[in-house]
Parts: sequence; C-alpha cells; structure tokens
Amino acid sequence: MTTPETAAAATAPRNPARKKALTAVTALVAVAGLAYGAYWALVLNHYESTDNAYVQGNVVQITPQVSGTVVAIGTDDTAHVKAGDVLVRFDPADARVALDQAEAQLAQTVREVRALYANNSTLQAQIAAREADLARVQVDYARAQDDVNRRAPLVATGAVGKEEFNHANAQLAAARSAQVAAQSAVTAAREQLASNQTQTGGVTVDQHPNVVRAAARVREAFLALHRTELVAPIDGYVAKRSVQLGQRVAAGTPLMSLIALDRVWIEANFKESQLQRLRIGQPVTLQADVYGKKVQYHGSIEGLGAGTGAAFALLPAQNATGNWIKVVQRVPVRISLDPKELVDHPLRVGLSMEAEVDISKTDGRMLADGSAPPTTTQTGVYDKDDSEADILVRRVIAANGGASPAARARPATAAPRAAVAALAGARLAASSSALHTK
Repeated sequence: MTTPETAAAATAPRNPARKKALTAVTALVAVAGLAYGAYWALVLNHYESTDNAYVQGNVVQITPQVSGTVVAIGTDDTAHVKAGDVLVRFDPADARVALDQAEAQLAQTVREVRALYANNSTLQAQIAAREADLARVQVDYARAQDDVNRRAPLVATGAVGKEEFNHANAQLAAARSAQVAAQSAVTAAREQLASNQTQTGGVTVDQHPNVVRAAARVREAFLALHRTELVAPIDGYVAKRSVQLGQRVAAGTPLMSLIALDRVWIEANFKESQLQRLRIGQPVTLQADVYGKKVQYHGSIEGLGAGTGAAFALLPAQNATGNWIKVVQRVPVRISLDPKELVDHPLRVGLSMEAEVDISKTDGRMLADGSAPPTTTQTGVYDKDDSEADILVRRVIAANGGASPAARARPATAAPRAAVAALAGARLAASSSALHTK
C-alpha cells in the first residue's frame, strides 16, 4: 500500500552529482575510443611489428683441404683475425717430399722431351746418309747394268767368255739387291723421322703434353704443401674452435668458425597475415634486447622468404592427415642494417630483436625480380697459391732448358720455396704473439 511518504520519495529528483559523473565517464570513454581509432587509422595501421626476429650472419667453417697433423694454432675463440692470417698449420714434411718428387719428375720429363726434339735433327742426318748410300748404290747398279749390256752381244762372238758374263750378271744382281736395301733404309729413316715428328710437331718443349702433365703434378704437390697452412678467408671473429695440437685431422673436418659481425642481418619471422602489405625496400626500426629501447637500429627489407619455416623443416608437418590443427605460419623476412650503427653497437649472431616495419608505402615489390645486381661474396686469399705454383713450374722448366724464348725472356719473380715457408712461419708467429698478448 502506497503511503504519501513513499510517493513523495519516488517523485523526488535523483542525485545530480552521480548523473554528472556517469556522463563524464561515458564521454571520456567515447573520446578515448575515438582517439584510439584515429591513432590506429593514422599511425598503427601503417606499421607491422614482430618480436620473433633474430640476428643472422655468415658462419664460415674453416675446414682443411688436405689431411695432416696439427703442429701450430695461431688463434683462439673470440679473437679477431684478418683475411690471410694463418689459423692452423699442419706438419708439412710429407707434402715437401711429394713436391720434391714432382719437381724431379718434371725436370726428367723436360729432358726426355728435349731429347725427342734433338732426335729430329739426328734422324734428318740419318736420312741424308741413307740417301747418299742409295745414290752410291744406284751408281754401282748403273755401272753393273752397263757392264752386262756391253758384254751380252760379245758372248755370241766369243769375244767375252761366258764365265766373265756370268760374273757381270752376278755383280748386277748384287747391285740390285744393294739398291733395294738402300731404298728400304731411306724409307725406314723417313718413317722414323715422321714418327718422331708426330710427338714434337706443333708445340714447344714447355707446351708438350708430357711436360704439361708433369707440370700439373708439380702444381698439385705445391698446392698441397701450401694447404698445410689454413688461412682466414675473411675478416671475422673466431668461434667454436675445436682443433688441438697434435690432432690428426682429415680433409673436410670442421676446425673452427669465422663470423663477420660487421655484415650481419636480421631475420624477422612475420605471421602470414602480416605479409599482405610488406614490400622490398620498406624502412624498418629495430631494437635489440641486449641494449634495450635506448638503442635503435635502422634498416630496410631486402627480401621475403620463398616459403614458411615449416616448409623447410627437417620433419615437415603432414597436414593431409586427420589429426590436423591449424597453426599460423611465419615467413622469414631479411632485413639489412646500417653498417655505421653496427660499429657503434655491435651485435652477435642469434640475439633477439624487435622489428617494426613502416608499411605506409606499398609501391615496392613483394618478390625480387632480378633487376638488382646479384650479391657476390668472394675471397682472394687463395689466388696467390695458384700464381706461385705457375712461377715454380716455369722455373723448373727453364732450369732444364725447356722454356720457350718468350718464357726465357720473362724475369723471374718467384721467391724460393724456403723464402715462402719462412714468410708463412713469420705470419704464424705474429698471429700467435698477438694471441698471447691478448
């Protein structure tokens, strides 16, 4: 039953302060929502970010090309080396013996080939002698034939006895046999010269196939000797050194790794739903966990991976089976870094990064089209070995009289093997000294 007091309370106005507070909160939420919507449309909508990003770099494995026993190590983990520095040296005794044998074989081959060329003149002289013998025999044959012709009519008249006539015929037969033998000797001498010329025609002594084959063996032995010293192919830092003194190492065994920390890049793994607006060349801002948010790196997208990580896994997922659960895939995106920033704040391979890509401009390419010049990575520390091997071969050939006139005119620029070995030993000693100093 409604009383006058309750009716009055129901018709009384509500608390105006509470109403104002609720109105203010509602207005504040609305303004915040509009502000966030504007911020998302103007700012957040132009960026894609991920914290699934890591530093990557070229890890160069140092592996020997020949087997050997380790007698010296010129570096250690964390050390910085320059391209061409001696890292490991094997016992070179066996390789030196093999090189000496190859040099001796090349020298012997050059002398044998020179003998072939000298035989041409000897055989030509023999042909001339055989031709002279043939001419003399032909004169004797003509004289014997003339004697028979003169005596034949006189036999019937009795002016010449039959015995004398038979003697003249016997001399003619002997002269004919001598002529045939002399002709055969000339033919044999000419064929022998032709056979010898087939082995020498068209090439000089230093270009003869036998000499070239022996020279190839010298080059092989020379390279094997120089490969007993493992040099750094690039500038970098040593990591994962596993080689020890006295260890017998087979060719191809990993001994250590070199990492060029000045040429690292970032591999950011974006979700497949984030790839729609990613383009090559878009600017990227990055942060490294090791330095925190105070240090920022700047780079750009170099390329997008050709497949997801699962596609290249050792055991790829079998999505065609009945036990299938959809998993969001990620695609690796390669991001280059500013080299100057790497100098100021160096990174290590494997460090975690956070990447944020500015996708406001989408006029770039999603995939490389081949218009950019290809990236070439190469080293020249092994070129010297080839040139020194050629110099050694030319020196051995020239020392045994087998060089062509042009080769003899070239000045000798090669140092003796002892000097080369001494230089290599000095480089290794310098590397070891620097290591102990550290």
